[in-house]
Amino acid sequence: MHIVVMGCGRVGSSLATRAMSLGHEVAVIDQNADAFRRLGENFAGMTVAGVGFDRDTLLQAGIDRADAFAAVSSGDNSNIISARVARETFNVQKVVARIYDERRAAIYERLGIPTIATVPWTTNRLIRELLGETLEETWRDPSGAVAVVQVRPHEGWVGHSVRELEQAVAGRVGMITRFGTGEVPTDSTVVQDGDLVFVFIADQYRAGLADVVSNPPEA
Repeated sequence: MHIVVMGCGRVGSSLATRAMSLGHEVAVIDQNADAFRRLGENFAGMTVAGVGFDRDTLLQAGIDRADAFAAVSSGDNSNIISARVARETFNVQKVVARIYDERRAAIYERLGIPTIATVPWTTNRLIRELLGETLEETWRDPSGAVAVVQVRPHEGWVGHSVRELEQAVAGRVGMITRFGTGEVPTDSTVVQDGDLVFVFIADQYRAGLADVVSNPPEA
């Protein structure tokens, strides 16, 4: 994947170096060229000094061939604008924006741009959003027998009922987050593109969960 990171502060540099270590191609944008020193001497990616929402700067960073874009500068406005440019002008499929103001964050979640606020924000969560990792365990009961796992189902599940998904994973869907809003599924609920699905699953079925949700349903 080609990943463009706008902002080379502590988080942006951590994200860029982590993505490089996972074998991805990375370009980092920052207005201050001195910020690139945070990447370290062994950073083999591209660095571009410029404004992160400027079209020419983005093109220099390879936004036109980017698979993912992260706006993680210190300014909400810059992050919002650059994220929208990446999504709406260059049609980048995976876009994440760091937003300090939680009220703004909620608005942009509803527009389909995942946002990460200051307190719960981590490099690992960004990696999951950008690289499409499907599983995240969010809770486990004290006995260790049951877990709640957050999954992002394969696009092949779109249009299929939540009940079909439950039967395939041998678990129970307790909640879906859709456009930043949680809802409890009913018998008529179907999976939509971008859904985050929270599955209650017994530990003996946990290992097979990734295979089910990472692939389209069996015919």
